[in-house]
Amino acid sequence: MAKYLIADDHPLYREALKSALQTEFTGVNFIESDSFATTLSELKRHRNIDLVLLDLNMPGCENYYGLLRIRQSFPDLPIVVVSASDDLETIAEVMEFGANAFVPKNSATSVLVEALKTVLDGKSWVSDSVARKMKEVSSDKIGIAQKVSELTPKQFQVLCLIKRGMMNKDIANELNVTEATIKAHVGSLFKRLDVKSRTQILVAIEQLKLE
Repeated sequence: MAKYLIADDHPLYREALKSALQTEFTGVNFIESDSFATTLSELKRHRNIDLVLLDLNMPGCENYYGLLRIRQSFPDLPIVVVSASDDLETIAEVMEFGANAFVPKNSATSVLVEALKTVLDGKSWVSDSVARKMKEVSSDKIGIAQKVSELTPKQFQVLCLIKRGMMNKDIANELNVTEATIKAHVGSLFKRLDVKSRTQILVAIEQLKLE
């Protein structure tokens, strides 16, 4: 039996998506997750998942991180991003960063079905109107995305708190760990992102529109 993972933090949307797809895809076991952590857990528990329908902005994902990490950890897994963030720049970056398809959340069921069938046939998919307008993603963004994809979830969490302007002591209190632990994470961030200061971290991640 085929297995599709619906990764979205809104239970009503997951239920609606599952109901819409059940009439088009028979013999499919639909698995659900509501955060980046639970998505990774389900992917590890069900090693034979055939397809992931991924929301960009679940807890722990923060725009592209979930996509980047899933693609790095599961390089052959078909990923269809289903998102309300559907501007041309976002779509181009989603496709460049590893998605096999991008489907806006306000699309008709028939459009989603077309996208899924195309991806399951081993091809990529975006709507014709989007394909005509998409521009290339800069090499700088691609390079930063690759570095971010290599961060652990904890390192990424620290990264997001740095972006919020929090200092090491505040981050340690927020995460209930020692300040020494945070200093170690920050040191790892400097090394992985190839920067030498917090300011350079902020400049780098600003290009990925991290929340």
